[in-house]
Amino acid sequence: MEPAAGFLSPRPFPRAAAPPAPPAGPGPPGSPKPGSEPEVLAETPAPDPGRLITDPRSGRTYFKGRLLGKGGFARCYEATDTETGNAYAVKVISQSRITKPHQREKILNEIELHRGLQHRHIVRFSHHFEDADNIYIFLELCSRKSLAHIWKARHTLLEPEVRYYLRQILSGLKYLHQRGILHRDLKLGNFFITENMELKMGDFGLATRLEPPEHRKKYTLLCGSPPFETVDLKETYRCIKQVHYTLPASLSLPARQLLAAILRASPQDRPSIDQILRHDFFTKGYTPDRLPVSSCVTVPDLTPLNPARILFVKVTKSLFGRKKNKNKNRPEERDEVSCLVNGLTRTSIGHQDARPEAPAASGPAPLSLVETAPEDSSPRGTLASSGDGFEEGLTVATVVESALCALRNCLAFMPPAEQNPAPLAQPEPLVWVSKWVDYSNKFGFGYQLSSRRVAVLFNNGTHMALSANRKTVHYNPTSTKHFSFSVGAVPRALQPQLGVLKYFASYMEQRLMKGGDLPSVEEVEVPVPPLLLQWVKTDQALLMLFSDGTIQVNFYGDHTKLILSGWEPLLVTFVARNRSACTYLASHLQQLGCSPDLRQRLHYALRLLRDRCPV
Repeated sequence: MEPAAGFLSPRPFPRAAAPPAPPAGPGPPGSPKPGSEPEVLAETPAPDPGRLITDPRSGRTYFKGRLLGKGGFARCYEATDTETGNAYAVKVISQSRITKPHQREKILNEIELHRGLQHRHIVRFSHHFEDADNIYIFLELCSRKSLAHIWKARHTLLEPEVRYYLRQILSGLKYLHQRGILHRDLKLGNFFITENMELKMGDFGLATRLEPPEHRKKYTLLCGSPPFETVDLKETYRCIKQVHYTLPASLSLPARQLLAAILRASPQDRPSIDQILRHDFFTKGYTPDRLPVSSCVTVPDLTPLNPARILFVKVTKSLFGRKKNKNKNRPEERDEVSCLVNGLTRTSIGHQDARPEAPAASGPAPLSLVETAPEDSSPRGTLASSGDGFEEGLTVATVVESALCALRNCLAFMPPAEQNPAPLAQPEPLVWVSKWVDYSNKFGFGYQLSSRRVAVLFNNGTHMALSANRKTVHYNPTSTKHFSFSVGAVPRALQPQLGVLKYFASYMEQRLMKGGDLPSVEEVEVPVPPLLLQWVKTDQALLMLFSDGTIQVNFYGDHTKLILSGWEPLLVTFVARNRSACTYLASHLQQLGCSPDLRQRLHYALRLLRDRCPV
C-alpha cells in the first residue's frame, strides 16, 4: 500500500536540529549589554519543551495537555495549537510500537478510512504527521469523554436518553455502511461526547472496507453491558450460540422487543438500521432534542416543569440571571423579587450575627434559661430519609441518643465549681456553623461552615451545598443519596434551589459576621464535610444536628455557643460572650466541674434534646 502523502515515509523523519546560536555582536539598540541581566517583561513561564509537539514540515507547534485515554498502541492527549489556540485530541503512536510492516499498514488504513469521513456523528479528522519518535493523528476534541465514562458514573440510563444516543449512533452507522465501511469496534468507549452533548463515533483502528458477503466480518453493538456476559468465557460463548440472555424487568415492552430483534441468532433475521428507527421503541417513545451536561453523572429531569416550579424559576432568574433594565418591564416579577429580598432583610430571618457586637460582660445566664423548659421545640427542618430501612452513617435518632447518654453522665456526677478547668491546648480542628439564616417560611435553612462551605436544608427535606471554592455543588435528595456537579453543570430541575443557595451564600458573606474566634478549617482537610440532619429553634436557642455526630446550640441573647463533637472522647467547645472559644474534654468537666455559665447551657441542651426526641 502506498504511503499517504506527507506521512509514514519508509524511514522515520530525522530529529529536528537545534536552532543556530545568535551571531556575536553588539546587537540591536536597546539590547542588554554582555553580562547584564535582561529586563523581565512578563512573568508567564515558557511552555515545557517536553510537552511541545512540532510538525517537522510546517514548523507549527502544539502544546500537549492532559491525557484523555490510552489503548494498546496509542495514547490520546488534549493538544492546543500554540499559534491559533485551537484545541484537538491528538492520538500519539510511538514509532517503537510499529516496527513491523503490517503494523504501519494498519495505521495507514485507519488514516485512509477516517480522513475521508465527514458526518455530524463521526469524530472529525483534522490532520496528521510524524517525527522520529511518534506518529500524531489530530482529531476533533470531545470534551465530555465517552459513553463509557457516563456508564461508569450512571450504570443505567433512562430510555429517552438511550433513544437520544442510539439515534445518533444509527445515523453514523448508516453513513458508514452507505460508504462500504464496517467499524468493527462499536463499544461505549468509542462513542465520544462533545461539549454540546452530541455523540461522535470514533477510533477507526479496526475499521475495514466492506468485502464480498462470504468474507464479511461480524461486529457487535454493546448496549450498557454485554448481554451474554458470564463469569466463565466458555459459558459466555455457549450463551451467544444459543442466544441465551436475560433482560432487566424495568425495561419497557418496546425496548425488550427491539433488543430481542437485534439479538436474533441469524444476521438475516435482524432488523436493518431503517427498520430499527421505525420500531415502536423510537416512534412511540419520547426522544429529547438534547441532554443536559449533568446527565453525564446523574439522572436528568426530562419532564416538563409544573406551573409552581416555573414561577420559582422566574423568581430565581430575576434574582440571579437578569439585568435590572429587563426587570423594569416585568412589574409582577419585580414585586415577587422585592418580597423575597425584603423578607430576607426583616425578622423572618433569625441569625446570631447580623451585626457587629461589643463583647458582653461575663455573668450568669438569665434564670429563664435554666428554670423554664424550651418552648416550641418541635423540629423545624429534617433531611429526608431514604425510606429503605438502612441509613449509612449517623441518623438523627442515633445522634440524639448518644448526646443524651453523654450529657446525662457528665452532669449527673459533675461537682460544683465556679470556673472552668484548663482547656485543651491544641484541640483538633473543628468544623462548626459560623453563620446561618432561617427563611423556612418559604425555602429552608441556610448555613455556612467554618470551612466556608455554604449549604441549605430545604423545606422539602433535600440538602444542597456549595464547596468552599464555589466550583462544586453537592446535592442530597435523601440522607443516603449524594450527587455532585460542577457549578455550570447543575441539572435544570435543580437550578431554582441553586439560585436560593447562591443568594444565601452572598447574603451571609456580605451581611453576617463569623460567630466566634474558633480557627477555620480548610475544606480539603475535611474528607466528608458534615451534613445538617435536623435543626430546631426555640425562643432562646437554635439546635443543629449533623451527620458526623456534632451538635451545635446557638443562644440568641448573648451569642454564646455550645458545640459537642468527637464523642470518642466527647469534646465540649464553648464560645463565650466575648467570642473567645475553649474546648474541654467532657471527662474533665465531669470530674472537675465547670462555671455556672457553661453548666446552665449544658442543662438546657440536655432538656432540648430530651424534649424534642424522647428515648
